[in-house]
Amino acid sequence: MYPGSLNELIESFKYLPGIGEKTAERMAFAILEMDSEKVENFSSSIMDAKNNIHRCPICNSLTDKEKCLICSDDTRGNTLCVVEDPKSVFLFEKLGLFKGKYHVLKGLISPLDGVNPEDIELEKLIDRVKKEEFQELILAFKPSIEGETTSLYIKRILGDMNLSITKIASGIPMGADMEYIDAMTLERALMDRKNVE
Repeated sequence: MYPGSLNELIESFKYLPGIGEKTAERMAFAILEMDSEKVENFSSSIMDAKNNIHRCPICNSLTDKEKCLICSDDTRGNTLCVVEDPKSVFLFEKLGLFKGKYHVLKGLISPLDGVNPEDIELEKLIDRVKKEEFQELILAFKPSIEGETTSLYIKRILGDMNLSITKIASGIPMGADMEYIDAMTLERALMDRKNVE
C-alpha cells in the first residue's frame, strides 16, 4: 500500500533488532518529516560508523582509531576485565568505577551451538596475559551455562599463572543480557566479584 521507496525504507528499519512493522513505519515517517540536512547527516553517520569503526588490535573492543582509547591510556591499572562483547566495555565505562583494561572475546563457548574456544579467539587473550603483567583477571560474563563454561575453561588454561582469576558476583539474574542490567546491580556485581572455583 506504500510507495515503493517508502516500503523499502520500512523494510530497511526492520533489519534492526527489536524493530517490528509498526515501529519501522513510525521511523520511516519520521525520516520523511525531517529536513534534508538532518536526513543527510543521519545517512552519512551510518556510513561513517560502518566504514570507520573496527576492532582494536589489542583488546578487540570498538574504535575508530589505530587502537582504542582505553588501550591508549597508560594510566589504566593492571587488572584485566574479560567480557563477551564490546557493548559490555561501554557499560562498565559508563559506571566509571573500573580503572583497569578490558579484553573482548568474540562470544562465549557453547558446544551445543557449535561455538568452541578457538571460535571466540581465546588464544589472543592467552597471548595478551602472557605478555602483559596483569595481577587480576575479572571474568564479567552473563550468568548462564555459556558464561560458566567459558569461565571454567579460562580458569583451567590460565590457572597455573601467577594471576588472581575472579568473576563478577551473581547479583545479575541467570540468563540476563548485560546490556539490560541496571547500573546499581552491575556495580554491586563488580564490587562483589569472587574467585573462579
